[in-house]
Amino acid sequence: MPYDIDPRLLRAFTAVADELHFTRAAARLYVAQQALSRDIRRLERELGADLFVRTTRQVALTADGERLLPYTRRVLAAHDDLAAAFRTTPERPLLVDVGVPIGTAHRVLEEARLRVPDSCELVARFHSGLTGAAGELLAGRLDVSFGRFAALPPGVRAGLDHQPVRLEPMAVLLSEDHRLAARPAVPLAELAGETLYAAAGNPQTAEWTDLAARLFDGRGIAMAAPFPEIEGSQEFTRVVRKQGWAVLASVEFIDVPGMVLRPIVDPVPLSPVGMVWRRGLRHPGLDALRAAARELGQRDAWLAHPGDGWWLPEADATAMGLR
Repeated sequence: MPYDIDPRLLRAFTAVADELHFTRAAARLYVAQQALSRDIRRLERELGADLFVRTTRQVALTADGERLLPYTRRVLAAHDDLAAAFRTTPERPLLVDVGVPIGTAHRVLEEARLRVPDSCELVARFHSGLTGAAGELLAGRLDVSFGRFAALPPGVRAGLDHQPVRLEPMAVLLSEDHRLAARPAVPLAELAGETLYAAAGNPQTAEWTDLAARLFDGRGIAMAAPFPEIEGSQEFTRVVRKQGWAVLASVEFIDVPGMVLRPIVDPVPLSPVGMVWRRGLRHPGLDALRAAARELGQRDAWLAHPGDGWWLPEADATAMGLR
């Protein structure tokens, strides 16, 4: 067993183990795929073990690969701690857009904060959508955001990196006296004839309005008329109650007095949540966020294939690894 394994080889192994895809792992490490494959073969030779089973369709860890992975994570964490201990200047705060202080993005942020030293600050921002946040990411005024990556224009996506985080089931927010409020779940067909608010008129959340429009198309569900951007949960609650809207939402949503949240079924529409950051960004806080998203996803099956009876546009399914 060698005692001087190059940390670069361990980082290559960890990236492929996380992504289970050589192309995505190479993009994550900013190396050519051929160079990544060479590093993996070199590590396998040094260890005298096959770490991956490779076919034309998939990559999987071998038993030795599974055994190596926790050791590799501990070695790399210690390596990063050593580098941080002798860094002459502290890391700048990482600005993380979580939308609202509840739900998937906020849970990832809270988990990541448990993984970084006190000197590494993860500062929350509360933008209202990925469409608006993307420009801030590219301009360097924001570091990380969450949302529907596939809906961004190709030219914008080219400057960003992306990690699938969760296939979040969608729900509908209804007034307590609504005809469907007493049901534990609402079949999608039962929303025919309803008008749902989906942030039409807010350019910051165009990706959500587009997802709603695709879901409503051909199902007799109307989109509520465009309305100016609503900032903050307090104002959202006031406006929604005054307008009397039913609201397209996700299964983790703010509490609105006098309204109930019901999951949508038959089929279950999915909201694709990805983590998005500026291409080339390197920061221990980003590493912590990515690791937190992976571990929460594995623990709670956030990216598990939903089986039959789900709905997601084709481009989103591809971006989220379902195709």
